[in-house]
Amino acid sequence: QVQLVESGGGLVQAGGSLRLSCAVSGSIFSINAMGWYRQAPGKEREGVSCISSSDGSTYYADSVKGRFTISRDNAKNTVYLQMNNLEPEDTAVYYCAASNRITSAQAMGVITMIAGWYDYWGQGTQVTVSS
Repeated sequence: QVQLVESGGGLVQAGGSLRLSCAVSGSIFSINAMGWYRQAPGKEREGVSCISSSDGSTYYADSVKGRFTISRDNAKNTVYLQMNNLEPEDTAVYYCAASNRITSAQAMGVITMIAGWYDYWGQGTQVTVSS
Protein backbone atom coordinates (compact mmCIF):
# COMPACT_ATOMS: atom_id res chain seq x y z
CA GLN A 1 0.00 0.00 0.00
CA VAL A 2 0.98 3.58 -0.62
CA GLN A 3 -0.10 6.59 1.41
CA LEU A 4 -0.20 10.09 -0.03
CA VAL A 5 -0.65 13.29 1.97
CA GLU A 6 -0.99 16.65 0.24
CA SER A 7 -0.25 20.02 1.80
CA GLY A 8 0.39 23.60 0.78
CA GLY A 9 -3.02 24.67 -0.44
CA GLY A 10 -4.57 27.97 0.52
CA LEU A 11 -6.00 31.27 -0.64
CA VAL A 12 -3.99 33.41 -3.04
CA GLN A 13 -4.69 36.37 -5.30
CA ALA A 14 -4.62 36.05 -9.05
CA GLY A 15 -1.07 36.25 -10.33
CA GLY A 16 0.30 34.77 -7.14
CA SER A 17 2.08 31.48 -6.47
CA LEU A 18 1.69 28.40 -4.32
CA ARG A 19 3.72 25.22 -3.91
CA LEU A 20 1.90 22.01 -3.18
CA SER A 21 3.64 19.07 -1.56
CA CYS A 22 2.77 15.39 -1.58
CA ALA A 23 4.44 13.20 1.03
CA VAL A 24 4.68 9.57 -0.05
CA SER A 25 4.99 6.61 2.30
CA GLY A 26 4.48 2.86 2.24
CA SER A 27 5.45 0.64 -0.70
CA ILE A 28 7.37 3.37 -2.47
CA PHE A 29 9.38 0.87 -4.52
CA SER A 30 6.25 -0.02 -6.48
CA ILE A 31 5.61 3.52 -7.72
CA ASN A 32 6.55 4.29 -11.32
CA ALA A 33 5.03 7.76 -11.63
CA MET A 34 3.36 10.52 -9.66
CA GLY A 35 0.65 12.84 -10.83
CA TRP A 36 -1.34 15.87 -9.78
CA TYR A 37 -5.04 16.23 -10.48
CA ARG A 38 -7.62 18.84 -9.63
CA GLN A 39 -11.37 19.04 -9.32
CA ALA A 40 -13.30 22.27 -9.37
CA PRO A 41 -16.86 22.53 -8.02
CA GLY A 42 -19.32 21.00 -10.45
CA LYS A 43 -16.58 19.75 -12.76
CA GLU A 44 -14.89 16.44 -13.39
CA ARG A 45 -11.47 15.65 -12.01
CA GLU A 46 -8.79 16.62 -14.53
CA GLY A 47 -5.15 15.76 -14.87
CA VAL A 48 -2.65 18.54 -14.29
CA SER A 49 0.81 17.02 -14.47
CA CYS A 50 2.81 13.81 -14.22
CA ILE A 51 6.42 12.89 -13.47
CA SER A 52 7.86 9.43 -14.02
CA SER A 53 10.49 7.76 -11.87
CA SER A 54 12.38 5.86 -14.55
CA ASP A 55 13.46 8.78 -16.69
CA GLY A 56 12.35 11.84 -14.74
CA SER A 57 10.29 13.06 -17.66
CA THR A 58 7.22 15.21 -17.17
CA TYR A 59 3.92 15.98 -18.84
CA TYR A 60 1.59 18.93 -18.37
CA ALA A 61 -1.98 19.65 -19.30
CA ASP A 62 -2.23 22.51 -21.79
CA SER A 63 -4.12 24.61 -19.26
CA VAL A 64 -1.12 24.79 -16.92
CA LYS A 65 1.82 24.45 -19.28
CA GLY A 66 4.34 27.22 -18.69
CA ARG A 67 2.84 28.14 -15.30
CA PHE A 68 3.10 24.93 -13.25
CA THR A 69 6.18 22.81 -12.57
CA ILE A 70 6.20 19.30 -11.14
CA SER A 71 9.28 18.01 -9.35
CA ARG A 72 10.33 15.38 -6.85
CA ASP A 73 12.77 15.00 -4.00
CA ASN A 74 13.61 11.32 -3.70
CA ALA A 75 15.46 11.80 -0.43
CA LYS A 76 12.33 13.26 1.14
CA ASN A 77 9.87 10.99 -0.70
CA THR A 78 8.01 14.10 -1.73
CA VAL A 79 6.56 15.39 -4.97
CA TYR A 80 5.91 19.08 -5.51
CA LEU A 81 3.73 21.19 -7.76
CA GLN A 82 4.96 24.75 -8.09
CA MET A 83 2.10 26.90 -9.34
CA ASN A 84 2.88 30.38 -10.66
CA ASN A 85 0.75 33.09 -12.23
CA LEU A 86 -2.35 31.54 -10.74
CA GLU A 87 -5.73 32.33 -12.23
CA PRO A 88 -9.23 32.13 -10.69
CA GLU A 89 -9.84 29.19 -13.03
CA ASP A 90 -7.18 27.24 -11.12
CA THR A 91 -9.43 27.16 -8.06
CA ALA A 92 -10.00 23.51 -7.18
CA VAL A 93 -9.16 20.71 -4.81
CA TYR A 94 -5.78 19.37 -5.86
CA TYR A 95 -5.02 15.68 -5.51
CA CYS A 96 -1.77 13.77 -5.58
CA ALA A 97 -1.79 10.33 -7.20
CA ALA A 98 0.64 7.43 -7.64
CA SER A 99 0.85 4.96 -10.49
CA ASN A 100 2.39 1.50 -10.70
CA ARG A 101 1.81 1.30 -14.45
CA ILE A 102 2.91 4.53 -16.09
CA THR A 103 6.42 3.98 -17.45
CA SER A 104 7.38 7.33 -18.95
CA ALA A 105 5.49 10.61 -18.71
CA GLN A 106 7.09 11.87 -21.91
CA ALA A 107 6.45 8.71 -23.91
CA MET A 108 2.90 8.18 -22.68
CA GLY A 109 1.94 11.84 -22.87
CA VAL A 110 -1.75 12.60 -22.57
CA ILE A 111 -2.42 9.06 -21.35
CA THR A 112 -0.86 10.11 -18.03
CA MET A 113 -3.79 12.49 -17.59
CA ILE A 114 -6.27 9.62 -17.41
CA ALA A 115 -7.22 8.97 -13.79
CA GLY A 116 -7.62 5.23 -14.36
CA TRP A 117 -3.85 4.86 -14.75
CA TYR A 118 -3.31 5.80 -11.10
CA ASP A 119 -3.53 3.34 -8.26
CA TYR A 120 -3.37 5.49 -5.13
CA TRP A 121 -4.84 8.87 -4.27
CA GLY A 122 -4.41 11.45 -1.55
CA GLN A 123 -7.23 13.27 0.22
CA GLY A 124 -6.67 16.56 -1.56
CA THR A 125 -5.81 20.13 -0.65
CA GLN A 126 -7.91 23.19 -1.47
CA VAL A 127 -6.50 25.94 -3.68
CA THR A 128 -8.54 29.11 -4.02
CA VAL A 129 -7.48 31.93 -6.33
CA SER A 130 -9.28 35.23 -5.89
CA SER A 131 -9.65 37.77 -8.67
